[in-house]
Amino acid sequence: MSEAVLSRHFERPEARTLAGYRALGGYDALRKALTLGPEGIAAEVKKANLRGLGGAGFPTATKWSFIPQKRTGPVYLVVNADEGEPGTFKDRYILERDPHALIEGMLIAAYAIGCHTSFIYIRGEYVQPWRVFSEAVRAAEAEGFLGANVLGSGFEHRIIVHRGAGAYICGEETGLISSLEGKKGWPKVKPPFPAIKGAFGQPTVVNNVETLAAVPHIVTRGGEWFAGLGSKTQGGTRLYSVSGHVNHPGVYEASVAITLRELIERAGGVPNGRRLKAVVPGGSSAPILTADQIDVTMDVDGLRNAGTMAGSAGVVVMDDTTCIPEALHVVARFYAHESCGQCTPCRECTGWIYKITARILAGKGVPPDPDTIVDVAKRGAGSTICAFYDGAIGPYISYVEKFRAEFDHHVRHGACDVRPGAKAPARTD
Repeated sequence: MSEAVLSRHFERPEARTLAGYRALGGYDALRKALTLGPEGIAAEVKKANLRGLGGAGFPTATKWSFIPQKRTGPVYLVVNADEGEPGTFKDRYILERDPHALIEGMLIAAYAIGCHTSFIYIRGEYVQPWRVFSEAVRAAEAEGFLGANVLGSGFEHRIIVHRGAGAYICGEETGLISSLEGKKGWPKVKPPFPAIKGAFGQPTVVNNVETLAAVPHIVTRGGEWFAGLGSKTQGGTRLYSVSGHVNHPGVYEASVAITLRELIERAGGVPNGRRLKAVVPGGSSAPILTADQIDVTMDVDGLRNAGTMAGSAGVVVMDDTTCIPEALHVVARFYAHESCGQCTPCRECTGWIYKITARILAGKGVPPDPDTIVDVAKRGAGSTICAFYDGAIGPYISYVEKFRAEFDHHVRHGACDVRPGAKAPARTD
């Protein structure tokens, strides 16, 4: 079992207060960072092989380096706490159980990129995480960890807490920025990228909650230590949200070098003596893996080589009672509902595929339907402003191609061969 890094305070209620966090060594990393200077911080993060833990897996230090060195206006740090990926619930643990770790990470990152104002965009449904984190910000301000003169260093910084309104598309960084600016949460065409023209037209770094919560540990114990916890191309541990057919669903911290099989075993394995059928390894957008594909490491490159993605590390386990066409229908309904509608391929194709899956489950499918799902998905790929649709096609294609026999059975017999008589789940939207 790997060392607890990000989750070390999760079972210590005192860590949620400023006094308790400081008693556990909190904000010592910030003091050290202020002596290292921006270049020293960036060097340690680069050595750590820290990659973005929100979905894209982009090297964090490289992302910071894109901020122009010659600039006249402000630089902004935006924290993506709009945790809307189905099957993912790890960022809320940090917000609720270790909020000052995130604040400390934000301050260190902000100092490294020359930022004096940062924003955190918290998912609207996350009421308790918002309350806890907002109180932590107020406490940090009162004690001089935020404000005009952070710890007497002359560094000025403030954090603005912003609540979203529950749109999944605002988890995409440019859609989030649009919403933060008070506009409709529509993604923007890139380039220019946020590092050049982001929030309010200024250079901006967008990082995930978990990514920044790792930064104080890197500063305290060194980039080489953090890199050694992970794989060759990705350092550290990460938080995995494990749900579905496991005995002990929850959030588990493990090295990114852990295999999917080992992670499922840590969650107690498949219950009731059932057989493992499939696993979604990185949130609903990740292409599905079959039971014979789980001996794969959970780092970005390991999962990419297996034809899927690490994504948000939302692991959804399915046993042999799962009806895959029904599972795809649920996912398709989500994407059809959450598409922002800006791009025609995404707007039309997500709705079209949802209607096809509904028809199949209602017993009215026709033989070409499975092929039509795959064809429609592929035709829209790479033709939209943001990665929403390219993420959606992961399940569209992989569910059909890897479990084609189940879709054909539904079409031929109007019922499920896994759970005879199964129909489309009732709509909740």
